[in-house]
Order: sequence, then structure tokens, then C-alpha cells
Amino acid sequence: MIRSERLAEVAAALVLVVGMGFGRFAFTGLYPLMVADGQLSLTGGSYAASANYAGYLVGALLTAALSSVPSRMLCAVSIAATALTLALLALPQPEWLLVVIRGLSGVASAVTMVAASRWLLSDRGQHNGSPALFSGVGIGILFSAEVIAAGSVLSLSSWSIWLLLGLACLVCGGMAIVIQVVLEREKRSGRDSPRDEDRPGTVGARRLIVIYGLAGFGYIVTATYLPLLVKEAIAPIDPVHVWAIFGAAAIPSCFLWHRLYRQWGTNLSLCANLIVQGIGVALPLLHAPVPYLLSALLVGGTFMGTVTIAMPAARRVAHMLRFNILAIMTAAYGLGQIIGPLIASYLFAQTQAFDASLAVAAVVLMLAAALSFPAVGTNRSVASFPPSEGADQNRRNG
Repeated sequence: MIRSERLAEVAAALVLVVGMGFGRFAFTGLYPLMVADGQLSLTGGSYAASANYAGYLVGALLTAALSSVPSRMLCAVSIAATALTLALLALPQPEWLLVVIRGLSGVASAVTMVAASRWLLSDRGQHNGSPALFSGVGIGILFSAEVIAAGSVLSLSSWSIWLLLGLACLVCGGMAIVIQVVLEREKRSGRDSPRDEDRPGTVGARRLIVIYGLAGFGYIVTATYLPLLVKEAIAPIDPVHVWAIFGAAAIPSCFLWHRLYRQWGTNLSLCANLIVQGIGVALPLLHAPVPYLLSALLVGGTFMGTVTIAMPAARRVAHMLRFNILAIMTAAYGLGQIIGPLIASYLFAQTQAFDASLAVAAVVLMLAAALSFPAVGTNRSVASFPPSEGADQNRRNG
């Protein structure tokens, strides 16, 4: 049984390696090379980032409407779509078409996030598997960043590296689907963790959605522009290696923040997470090499921790709601990510620097932390959302 649970966590993590680590965040590591190769302009990159995040929002809403579709099927379709959209970027094309493709890739990314979470946490009932699940994002960022770095050393163009990333998606995604098929032939444990259900201090559903949306806005400037920020500040180092640090920090952070969540409860752990994240976002304002590296560590070490804390908190109240809170929170996160690059692009056009957008993002994260603080966050979980007749079905849908 334990072996099956570990294999299930590996499969779910691999889905996020593909859909999130490659499908969403490989673009950040490859962005500077795309600009240098003339595949994309700096302004076009901002539009491509916002299109990807808009697609993420659409994908989250789409997944909510597809709650009756088996999770494994959604995982398979989204993996295939991610690999295809990455491979398409290996073809010469006008900038507007590249922006459209990044939007479609965002749709696939959201589907992988919701489908993998639903498959592991709800369908299989492995509620304590969330740290392993979400660590897949950091693994994917680290893996894709090193693929990009290797391609750069070999003097490959950005087009060729996109093709390599698409092939890597097929390999990792194929492994995930094979494991899922094998496990679904076995008996599901359906075991719950009583300790996970009994965390002290909770955040109301509406407040949790707002906090999660603010978190999406707060981290995204760093997650989109970090390699560009360090390109001049740390000249001897390939900026994609700093992006790899960002991903590497995310892997253990999921387990750390899950442990703190179990010890401190939702309010305090989420508050601490967002404060540390806000500090990390603000550090590049010092314009020195060490703060840039610390920013990669702190933001990389907290952004998936936010997900690791918030998603189990959402699951605790899902059965009392008339809507799929997992999908709505993913949509709120996506909305924050759409707004972030657009504001950053506007402020950059006004100031020719990212300082203002980083300052705004840090303030937003501190606001989210204040809303999470135990003295501010109400312990009334979802009193304003009466249970629906389909509560049991909604719980299964995540």
C-alpha cells in the first residue's frame, strides 16, 4: 500500500513537471535567449506571459466545467497539449502567433494543476501527498532550466531548445500516465489523514480566494522577469542558472511549508509564507548580486509553499460549498498572474526599470499576509456558504 501511495505521488508530480515546470515556467528561463535570437521582443514577451496567464485562467474555469471527466483523462490530454504547444514554438512564426500558442499552453497548464491535484488528493484520497505533488513544479523548473542551459552551451537556438523541451514533456508525461493506469487497476486506499482534517485556525472561503489571487499577483513579476533582472547584475553567470536556483528552492519548500502548516495551522503558516515571499520579491531593489540570489531562494522557496498550504485549506471546506473551490482559487491565482505582467510592462515603459513593479508586488504580498494573520483572518470557515445537495459530489471533484 505504501509503495502504491509513493508511486501515485510520483505520477502526480510528473504531471506537474510537464504542465507547470515545462509548460508554464520554461518560458521564463528561455525568455532572454528568445529575445537575443530575435524570436521575441521584450514587449512581446510581456504579452506572451500575460496570454499564458490568461490561458491559465480559462483553463481553470474550463476544468470546473469538466468536473465529470475522469481526472486521469484530463491529465493525459493536458500533457499531450503541453508537449504540442512547446514543440510548436520550435517553428518560425510571427510574434502574434507565438503569443496565441503561449495562451493555449496556459490552458493546458491549469488543467494539469487541477487534474493532478484532483486525481491524487480526491480520487485516491492521499491528502498528505500534497507536498510531493506540488514539488513537481520545482522539479520541472529545475529540469527545464538545465535543459535550456545545456542547449545554450551547445549553441542551440531558442527554437531548437523548445523542441527539446517538447520531447522531454512526452517522456515525463508518458511515465506519469503509465503509472496512473497501473495504479488505477489496484484498489484505492481512500484513506484520510485525521490530523490533516483538524488543523487549528482556518481562513474563510472568500478570504482564502482573495489571498490566493493576491499571491498570484505578488510572485509573478519575479517568476516572469528574474533571468532578465539578473542578466546585467551577475554578468559572469548564465541567468538561467539563477532561475534553476528558483526551481531547486521550490522542491523542498513544499515539504517544509506542509510541516509548518500541520504545526501552526492555516493562518499562521500562510501569513509567514507570504511575508517571506514579499521580502524575497523586494530584495532585487537593492541592485546587488547577493540580493538577486537570495530573491531566487526566497521566492522559489515560498511560491509553491503557498499552494501547499492553501489547497489543503480549500479541501477542508469544499464539501460545504456550492462551487468547485479548487478551480475558483486556480482562476483567482490566474487572474493575479494576468494583471502582474501587464502592470510590470506599463511601469517599465514609464521608468525603464522593474523597481516599481517589484515594489507593488511586495506590497500586495504583505497585504495578503495581513489578511492571513490569525488576528485578522476569521475562524468562521464557510458559514456564508450553505451546504448544497451535491456536497458529496463537490467534495469528490476537489
